[in-house]
Amino acid sequence: MSATLFDPQTIRQQPADTLHSTKTLAGDSMANAERPTGQAKKKVYIATQGCQMNVYDSEKMGNVLGDSHDMILTDNIEEADVLLMNTCSIREKAQEKVFSELGRWRKLKEQNPDLVIGVGGCVASQEGDNIQKRAPYVDMVFGPQTLHRLPELYDQSTKQRNVKPKDRIGTVDVSFPSIEKFDFLPEPKVEGYKAFVSIMEGCSKYCSFCVVPYTRGEELSRPLDDVLAEIDSLAEQGVREITLLGQNVNGYRGEKDDGTICGFAELLHYVAHVAGIERIRYTTSHPLEFTDDIIDAYAKLPQLVSHLHLPVQSGSNKILAAMKRNHTIDVYINQIKKLMAVRPDMHLSSDFIIGFPGETEEDFLDTLNLAKELDFDHSYSFIFSKRPGTPAAELPDDVSLATKKERLSIFQKVIVDSTLKKTQQMIGQTLRVMVEDIADRYPDQLLGTADNTRSVLFQATEQQKKELMGKFVTVKINDYVSPHMVRGELVDVIG
Repeated sequence: MSATLFDPQTIRQQPADTLHSTKTLAGDSMANAERPTGQAKKKVYIATQGCQMNVYDSEKMGNVLGDSHDMILTDNIEEADVLLMNTCSIREKAQEKVFSELGRWRKLKEQNPDLVIGVGGCVASQEGDNIQKRAPYVDMVFGPQTLHRLPELYDQSTKQRNVKPKDRIGTVDVSFPSIEKFDFLPEPKVEGYKAFVSIMEGCSKYCSFCVVPYTRGEELSRPLDDVLAEIDSLAEQGVREITLLGQNVNGYRGEKDDGTICGFAELLHYVAHVAGIERIRYTTSHPLEFTDDIIDAYAKLPQLVSHLHLPVQSGSNKILAAMKRNHTIDVYINQIKKLMAVRPDMHLSSDFIIGFPGETEEDFLDTLNLAKELDFDHSYSFIFSKRPGTPAAELPDDVSLATKKERLSIFQKVIVDSTLKKTQQMIGQTLRVMVEDIADRYPDQLLGTADNTRSVLFQATEQQKKELMGKFVTVKINDYVSPHMVRGELVDVIG
């Protein structure tokens, strides 16, 4: 599928953490495929930890095994022929949690010696062959950049089923083979109206607390044509909302077919002109890369939602320097003010680390005051914990756990209060909503998502339940159900 390309100059002139089973929609598509006569398809169970990048990677694992070995996905671990764990190392003691879960999987393998167990993701990248040394019943280990080699690893592991673990070869691959994995992935398959698209891998910022550069490698951007071809394919399958993914997504530098480089702001213009794509989100950004041309895109592209997740981590310049964030709070605030000038209805969220080594009460108050000043809609906030292999792990952790917990509690209350206030202010407003499903708890109501990330409920007839799926509608809000969910009445169908 070839992507439709545009002249950027022309474009700019136009107005515009929990372990869980992953039963991807791609897997549902594979499950519906016709089975070979007399041969049952093998089933794969995928457990996913961590961020949206890992969710995206898990979907691709399902796709690649479905394409190569005609496997189907299952959410029943007891019936699986293959167990895959897609790991995340962002939390404290991530490795131990992985081995604890593998201990439970070992019992399943004892009951079924033919069961194939694989460990992928960031913990796999960190631990490498140490996983098989500690858990010799694990058949294959692969990193985030080598998931496309799963079919080969699977074949090698099954051929060596009767070989002692210490004598096995070729079942560990945690290398960083450039960005080649995207060249070997099958056509994306999806059911539904939202999809993730990874536009780059890795990060070159080397923040002192972050393990990503060591587990996913340095920044590598996918070529522009490849990104747009994937989005074209998804749009043809009915996807209307795209979330662009990257560890440092706004640092995208993708090569064009003429050899020049496409920056992130320019990419946003291209995506906005893909037929059928009505809404664009992206995560995760870095303040150093949140440039004026991106702000300009918000002024010109209505497809860009009025929500931005821009991690700041701390409100103290001293702590930011220790984190090696390489920006100051003034820079962050200045860019946010510019953004608000072109999108006054912007909802802002961020990431915060509380209790970083050396954080004084004054540093914490700087963070608290920043949250109050910018009135964040919501945040992902955690107390500092050491990530093995990062520079911050060598710093004296001189903030007591009790102090960290107390500060986190105070901080999160400010954010929760802000979230609730903003949600209450939506009462009486009319929001644009993409209809996605019938509400589980309210079968007489449809459920959708507003541009500002709020879930929205509204009453619908049986006919509307059939006709409005995947459509954009306007809903007048008359009540709130929770800080992140509101309820209203249908006003109009946009299309």
